[in-house]
Amino acid sequence: MRADAARNQFSVLRTGASLLAEDPSTPMAAIAAAAGVDRTTLHRRFANREALLRAVFQAKLDSAERVLDEARLTEAPVPVALHRYVEGIVPVSREWPLDTRRMMETDPEASARREAQSARLSAFIQRACDVGYLGPGTDPAWARVVLDALVDSVAHRFPEMDPPRAADLVVDTYLRGFGPSDG
Repeated sequence: MRADAARNQFSVLRTGASLLAEDPSTPMAAIAAAAGVDRTTLHRRFANREALLRAVFQAKLDSAERVLDEARLTEAPVPVALHRYVEGIVPVSREWPLDTRRMMETDPEASARREAQSARLSAFIQRACDVGYLGPGTDPAWARVVLDALVDSVAHRFPEMDPPRAADLVVDTYLRGFGPSDG
């Protein structure tokens, strides 16, 4: 793919993700205009809204996969891996604001990828429990829900906060809130 075509495609994907997160009924013409491409260019690559959505979700899943790999969830010390994960996933959440659960109902491949990624993160939470970074008796499923909520909150309710600071805040809140009690 030519460099300009790749830039156009990326622009369409990012713009589509943003506009469709705000309003799922955004017309394709509005997405093309906001992305700075004509409708013909958009329709040449994406036949319809569902094709565009599939591509957006694949881009989000690709980005999340890179974050999970770079966080080294199974090798790095728990606080380090957690910080790497949060620092990496906050920009992914901001760049691709569409909720992937929406695609899970219609795209089995995306659903399988999302489930595999979710399992990796859940295994990490279990590891954090097993090695004592989360307090005794902490339910890993609940701890996972809380981590997801913290990440979502810092990514979208505090968009001006840079990812390293966001990660500091989430990791401190998470490990202190679920950490073993001293008394």
